[in-house]
Amino acid sequence: MSEEPGLVAPRPRGGRLPRRARRAQLLESALEVFVANGYHATGMDDIADRAGVSKPVLYQHFPGKQELYLALLETSCDAIIASCRRALESTEDNKQRVAATMSAFYEYVGSESGAFRLVFESDLTNEPAVRAQIDRVTIDCAEMITDVIRDDTGLPTTAANLLAVSLVGMAQVSARFWTDDPGGLGRDEASALVAGLAWRGIAGYPKHD
Repeated sequence: MSEEPGLVAPRPRGGRLPRRARRAQLLESALEVFVANGYHATGMDDIADRAGVSKPVLYQHFPGKQELYLALLETSCDAIIASCRRALESTEDNKQRVAATMSAFYEYVGSESGAFRLVFESDLTNEPAVRAQIDRVTIDCAEMITDVIRDDTGLPTTAANLLAVSLVGMAQVSARFWTDDPGGLGRDEASALVAGLAWRGIAGYPKHD
């Protein structure tokens, strides 16, 4: 999270919107403020100001700050899990699967929205409901990768799952490190480097009939 709160400028007050469109606008505004300020330094006033609505309008959609944060966090977690699924389903070639999955994490973490900070750098991780959402990214992504590894290598599910969790961890940690300090490496180059490392490791487990 940014260390300097209050950096997000308010939007001008707008007209009425359909409920679904208003909710989407509020979530977008909340994302900007939470990413800039962190959970604890953000107030509902800040989000209402950023969205260009009154606080009562904000409360019509979300009963409190934590509920708003959780809704936003769930959406962010759904996005990275869906990206991982699309990457795995994009090809039957496992080397390309590794590259596509790694690219999905780098694309998500490198997004200008900064949504990854809600998932991987939340300052509310001691809250069980938040922790459950954050853990869901690792668990669900690893579960999909586990199926591929187990079916391809014949390893027991527990062993395949450990390898899958390791691959997800490699993607998460390396992508976040690259975002904070790219060192002149472009996103595709960085992703390809780590994908190459991951493939050299996982390819050591031969296919079985």
